Amino acid sequence: MDFNRTVLVTGGSGFIGSHLVASLVTRHSDWRVINLDILDYCCSSRSLESIEDRANYTFIRGDVCNSRLVNHIFRTENIDVIFHLAAKTHVESSFESPSSFQRVNIDGTGVLLGAAHQAQHQPQCFIYVSTDEVYGASLDQVFDETSPLRPSNPYSATKAAAEYLVRSYWDKHKFPIIITRSNNIYGPRQYTEKVIPRFLTLLQMDKKCTIQGSLPKSRHFLHVDDAVSAFLLLLEKGIVGEIYNVGTSCEIPIIQLARELVQMVKNVPDSDVNDWLEFVPDRPRVDLRYPIKCEKLQQLGWRAEVSWAEGIRQTVKWYHDNPDFWREAIENQGPISSKSH
Repeated sequence: MDFNRTVLVTGGSGFIGSHLVASLVTRHSDWRVINLDILDYCCSSRSLESIEDRANYTFIRGDVCNSRLVNHIFRTENIDVIFHLAAKTHVESSFESPSSFQRVNIDGTGVLLGAAHQAQHQPQCFIYVSTDEVYGASLDQVFDETSPLRPSNPYSATKAAAEYLVRSYWDKHKFPIIITRSNNIYGPRQYTEKVIPRFLTLLQMDKKCTIQGSLPKSRHFLHVDDAVSAFLLLLEKGIVGEIYNVGTSCEIPIIQLARELVQMVKNVPDSDVNDWLEFVPDRPRVDLRYPIKCEKLQQLGWRAEVSWAEGIRQTVKWYHDNPDFWREAIENQGPISSKSH
């Protein structure tokens, strides 16, 4: 079958990647979608069960840092579009093994850019999915795309470094890149190290939600469907060489999040909610909030459409209906950490 477009998604079996891949495969039967993923601990092959038999979907298990493999893909496939999501993302782990974050997040991006730029069939667009964490924390300043980068942990430092690599290919070669920086993305199938699935999994195990420290931390939460719609819109309307924030006005204090989830999962009266919360020591340095503006993306016609009430209801229901989805991965990883966000 002839396809109009070939799209490579790296990290397509991860949380955000699997939602993006499923959307691309189902919406565009005339596009070929290739998913390159190493299937790290936070990925599940089950995430793409619904589309794995589709004629326009191909899965390649492999490492984005493997230059022989990546060069082979670009030599043998006419790749038109790259969505680069493959990354190590857990802040806590980045302090424990910064070199593995540098390898995947920086070196892997370099391998991919080199192969894409040298390919005989030149891609039309390389979309690099970054994070709001590259701005560092802010109490009152709201970041736009021109704000300086001040990453404050090894994870965000490697994402910022990879951004500079991506931009260098635009500056030197006019290679068609777009960079996105998004708020915390949540939804079904997210691995249990992130704050919402971690709280939900603890509550399902009849354990308390562990909240780090006493400082008033909050996060902006964007539903994964809204993130995917932003990526797809940028593919069609984004201006190459540009950076786009993908943000939401939905800012939730972590303690309020825990209380909401306790009420939804445990269905207890207000007076009993605090019995399900446990305060644990904070990590040495923690960012309180990451506010961003996304007028630039909104001018292209994007709006976050999934309300917090609907998004969190749907997410809680998914974890309730799929209690075993991550069980094997959790058992391999050891107990759920008290640390996150």
